Amino acid sequence: MDQKRDYYEVLGVAKNATEQEIKAAYKKMAIKYHPDRQGDKSEAEKKEAEAKFKEAAEAYDVLHDPQKRQRYDQFGFAGVGGAAGGGYQNMSMDDIFSQFGDIFSDLFGGGASFGGGFGGFGGFGGGRGQRKPMHKGGDLRLKVRLTLKECATGVTKKFKVKKKVTCNHCHGSGTENGSGDTQTCNTCHGSGYVLRSQRSVFGMMQTQSVCPDCQGEGTIMKNKCHLCGGTGVVTGEEVVEVKIPAGVQDGMVLNVPGKGDAAIRNGVPGDIQVFIEVEQDKNFIRQDNDLIYNLLIDVPTAALGGTVEVPTLDGKVKMKVDPGTQPGKVLRLRGKGFPALQGYGYGTGDLIVNISVYIPETLSREEKQALEKMQQSDNFRPSQSSKNNFFNRFKQMFD
Repeated sequence: MDQKRDYYEVLGVAKNATEQEIKAAYKKMAIKYHPDRQGDKSEAEKKEAEAKFKEAAEAYDVLHDPQKRQRYDQFGFAGVGGAAGGGYQNMSMDDIFSQFGDIFSDLFGGGASFGGGFGGFGGFGGGRGQRKPMHKGGDLRLKVRLTLKECATGVTKKFKVKKKVTCNHCHGSGTENGSGDTQTCNTCHGSGYVLRSQRSVFGMMQTQSVCPDCQGEGTIMKNKCHLCGGTGVVTGEEVVEVKIPAGVQDGMVLNVPGKGDAAIRNGVPGDIQVFIEVEQDKNFIRQDNDLIYNLLIDVPTAALGGTVEVPTLDGKVKMKVDPGTQPGKVLRLRGKGFPALQGYGYGTGDLIVNISVYIPETLSREEKQALEKMQQSDNFRPSQSSKNNFFNRFKQMFD
């Protein structure tokens, strides 16, 4: 499981698979590779099953979410930030359920059991009892404005972010001096859930919801921290370093996992979504991974030819202009465009140079006389073939 596989390949579905097909494929894999279903298999086989279970959970986490799926389809692993980092393989099975338990609840229902010692998704490992929920911190959003050069080379930006941070007094435990002393919640009696009955036209309806007093933990603090009030988090600031890879585009969203709000009582921290905004460049227009530059030359250079300087992202380069170069001619400098985003795409683009010819608006008497003399020459009158070539280039602008 060292090399990351395509998420559609992991679940065995087509790229145009429906939400129901993705859900059904994941449910099948989750049942097949759940640790409690591995029985008397060898340790190596159990380890492989656990890795496949985590891989499937990661794939489903991305593909069942329309926004994540769209970013993944467009930008690959780079488009889904946190998932691309391989975090699932580095997490314990309990932590996966704690952080993404809503996925399992959506598929199987809370506390579902499949028999045969298969403890369901209410807690990994039959007979271990219900575990406390792992709270997740809120996600934050930042906007970063980049130059075209920064987008091409990649850059590291630092932000001072106001956010929820772990309480230093109780170290996130929520109790005074970090003692962690708790007592069973009187509302839910330790279950973490409360049942509510309501009369309807169909009779008495009973619903289950998270306990409002203990937030599903089943316990409450005996001696709450005087600074955070038992939450384990306080409002503070943190300097966040964001590494922006080369090749990003305007409108992209990068995910920085674990740098959002701290979660209550040492839960899983949220993420930061970084929105990319690119400044308009004075020289170039970006088109996918190509850069377009308009080169303005004078009439003598267009007629006689010569050498001109053209800016690139790495500095200026010299380019030869052939005699008789016509306005609208396009030259291409290979590999002088934009890099592909973290290997996604078809390599570095090109610099496309569009030739324009400058026609002076005012002339001296001598210049007018020289042009009037040249006007009498057949060389300065467009031939039918040159007219046809110009029309064809003009027509291509609208194809």
